[in-house]
Amino acid sequence: MWFPLFPELESINSILKPPFCPSQQSKSCEGRNFDPVDDTVTRHDYQEIKIQENTQVLGVGVIPRSILVVLKDDLVDNVKAGDDVVVSGILTSKWSHDLKDVRCDLEPMVIANHVRRTNELKSEIDISDELIEKFKNFWSHFKDTPLKGRNAILRGICPQVVGLFTVKLAVALTLIGGVQHVDASGTKVRGESHLLLIGDPGTGKSQFLKFAAKLSNRAVITTGLGSTSAGLTVTAVKDGGEWMLEAGALVLADGGLCCIDEFDSMREHDRATIHEAMEQQSISVAKAGLVTTLSTKTIVFGATNPKGQYDPDQSLSVNTALSGPLLSRFDIVLVLLDTKNPEWDKVVSSHILAEVQIEEGRHVDDLTMIWPLPMLQRYIQFVKGNFRPVLSKEAEEIISSYYRLQRRSSTHNAARTTVRMLESLIRLAQAHARLMFRNEVTRLDAITAILCIESSMTISAIVDSMGNALHSNFSEEPDQEYAKQETLILEKLRGDDIY
Repeated sequence: MWFPLFPELESINSILKPPFCPSQQSKSCEGRNFDPVDDTVTRHDYQEIKIQENTQVLGVGVIPRSILVVLKDDLVDNVKAGDDVVVSGILTSKWSHDLKDVRCDLEPMVIANHVRRTNELKSEIDISDELIEKFKNFWSHFKDTPLKGRNAILRGICPQVVGLFTVKLAVALTLIGGVQHVDASGTKVRGESHLLLIGDPGTGKSQFLKFAAKLSNRAVITTGLGSTSAGLTVTAVKDGGEWMLEAGALVLADGGLCCIDEFDSMREHDRATIHEAMEQQSISVAKAGLVTTLSTKTIVFGATNPKGQYDPDQSLSVNTALSGPLLSRFDIVLVLLDTKNPEWDKVVSSHILAEVQIEEGRHVDDLTMIWPLPMLQRYIQFVKGNFRPVLSKEAEEIISSYYRLQRRSSTHNAARTTVRMLESLIRLAQAHARLMFRNEVTRLDAITAILCIESSMTISAIVDSMGNALHSNFSEEPDQEYAKQETLILEKLRGDDIY
């Protein structure tokens, strides 16, 4: 005598044996011991996921809520940790097994009928044909002075902060990124760049972090003080008697941007956990018997204060207490020192007072040239999706020559002049070509990448003085100024007989 039994989804998908035989025959069966019949068990794919409200659409101070979702059959393994999803299903409740002297708690649960990933570009920032034509007209207008057009775009990045041209260029290149490629051995070389800002208090580091998060269509902001290694990567939690993995900030930011403020407040052990996430763009997990690998294809944007008073004669590792392997993973490291500069103080105070006057309704300057945030978002998404720049022969030679010069320089910084610096140069040159609306990396892009890397060096190997990045302002004639820098760099490379 046999009869079918079905699992109860509401009771954690468990199968409970009946207390008596459910047979409806004329002669009742009084048997109470039941065993499964061989070769009659039918199994289905089953998965439980937990979804959380999108923090970007919530109000200030609202804690995101979460709910359990059950996936069955063909819906299993369609989504992974960090995905944005839309779930359609039936709302029901789940409860635990009956235990003596234990209160039975009811929790809401969704049995999914359909799951749709929405990781792609959101519909509200679709790029119209009219806007694409506007971008093309913009660059045709600045055909003879391309750097002036580039600077017009950069002025729209964090416009409340005056000047800081070097930082704004670095933010733009980091968000745009290079092209990911696979080498001959099948190893993927990342296309995403990483940026670290080191600066005194009040130099606008957090402002850039918040604005970069607005520019990215997917971003997670966290602080080093409130983030552990588990909070950044992944943590194992016990739920209903079973272990589950919960995604951290880097996994949730997969395909977007992860901003880490107060980078120096993290413990050394916690900083070491993000090495793999930054370079290999994955996190290997072996916790509570769960062994897996999660994707972290994200841009890391960090901000930190120097350790005590910044000493220009010491290396970055000493000034920041960050290890060499971690510093080498950042494509650009910018130092913002709040030194005494009366002229700069006058410029800053005039800018802040002008903004106050504009808010009060008084017209001071024509700010229509600054690109608004929605246009910047669409421009970055468009160039990332439509341009895959290829290095020209001349650009390859310049980048290779500069790398060899840095390697043999007697004043080179061991934490920065690794093979990763060569990959960083290629990524930054590709990002600049995208920013300039091109599919080819030219000499201009290669030299701009060199200038960005030079800003990251404690002691410059090729330019006598890069100056303080905090006091770098927009040039009135950027194309003429670039011509001087190009001549200086090419003469230095030729003088060392390596170009």
